Amino acid sequence: MSFMAQMPVMLLWGFFAFGMAWYSFGMAQGVTYVTLADGRRQARSIPLVFKLLLPFAPNLRGFVLRPSMRRAVARADDRLVTAGFEGVMAGWEFIALRILTPVVMGAAWTALVALLGNVDERIHGSMAPLSLVGIALFAAQPGFWLSDTIKRRQKSIQKAMPFMIDMLTLSVEAGVDFMNALQRSLETRKTDPLTEELLRVNHEIQLGTPRREALKNLAKRVDMADMRSFAYALVQADELGVSIGQMLRIQADQIRQKRFERAEKLANEAPVKMLGPLMLFIFPAVFIVLLGPILSQVASGML
Repeated sequence: MSFMAQMPVMLLWGFFAFGMAWYSFGMAQGVTYVTLADGRRQARSIPLVFKLLLPFAPNLRGFVLRPSMRRAVARADDRLVTAGFEGVMAGWEFIALRILTPVVMGAAWTALVALLGNVDERIHGSMAPLSLVGIALFAAQPGFWLSDTIKRRQKSIQKAMPFMIDMLTLSVEAGVDFMNALQRSLETRKTDPLTEELLRVNHEIQLGTPRREALKNLAKRVDMADMRSFAYALVQADELGVSIGQMLRIQADQIRQKRFERAEKLANEAPVKMLGPLMLFIFPAVFIVLLGPILSQVASGML
């Protein structure tokens, strides 16, 4: 094929590449926000792949919202709420992304592998395995991202809970009502995942939701053992008329003890985890440093 015949194809590919780069740059610059219970907006970060594919999710709405997919969509909704992305992405949109990501990005990856295979003969024989591995990784990426986001958010809440409960305990034992103590504590705290969740509890109670229901909703949203223990302890104290200050102090001690036990467990696991890098890197390095000069002299003597 002559150069003049190839020119239109090259121009079309050039315009396509420029358009994709422009679209990707514009989507990357966009910032996603979630609205907190008090009206403030908090930034949320989602992967660039999701930003690129999310506008195309409505094309799969009819397929995803079928009755057979109802349970998966409800599960995705709950996990997105736990991850702090309520209002940013719906459950059906996340399911649609789980379909679009391997299809679209997998096709792009397969085309790239085919192009590289035509350029380098060594890659040509491995095109099928490389394509399948890429598609599998793109299929698993949305689930990995959501699980990692949930773990990081729960870890942040778990870390902040003891201090927050201590502040509530001091206020309640000083004679302040629990709701006033909660509101004052939230006013002085920086915005973090725990603050966001407690703001929502405060907002729900102000709108007329019974306190026990608001606390149960908190435990369901966060989906964490320490938070469930904290919420249901307060519910039980409310139902039985037990002192909330005493219950808060017990909860703070229990959570702090669990955190100490987790730290002790990680400290005990550290020597085992260090064994791999020690065998792979440190011992060979020591061997080279100590025996390198000797081996060099032996090699020189042999020559």
